[in-house]
Amino acid sequence: MRIRKMNINDYEAVYALWLSCAGMGLNNLDDSREGIEQFLKRNPDTCFIAEEDEKVIGVIMAGNDGRRGYIYHTAVSPKYRKQGIAAKLVDAAMQALEACGIKKTALVVFEKNKEGNAFWEKMGFTVREDLVYRNKAMTEMIRIDT
Repeated sequence: MRIRKMNINDYEAVYALWLSCAGMGLNNLDDSREGIEQFLKRNPDTCFIAEEDEKVIGVIMAGNDGRRGYIYHTAVSPKYRKQGIAAKLVDAAMQALEACGIKKTALVVFEKNKEGNAFWEKMGFTVREDLVYRNKAMTEMIRIDT
């Protein structure tokens, strides 16, 4: 098994991997090929895949806004779990973010994703009880003329 930087040519294999993992939240806005390509162009050094025999078996996407890092869509193929692959992907992403000058990293996990939440707790990520996560798709934007 080896870990390497992700590139857009990995998209189909990565997307298939995401679909094989229960609890993944995907959408057709930012998880499309175009959306992932845009993310990779902005974050070329912080997204990684794990592969074995040239087959994608794990992925982590990470990026930053210049002051904080963010982790997205971390997944390992169900048949390759419990081998430390996800921890190695997290380590690669965290080292890459640190090389960008990032000192704090955040992520979002669905509350019902018990296995995912247990993993992130084991990796040292804590729950923030003082926050409410909100988002709005730009396609839903209402324009008010003034």
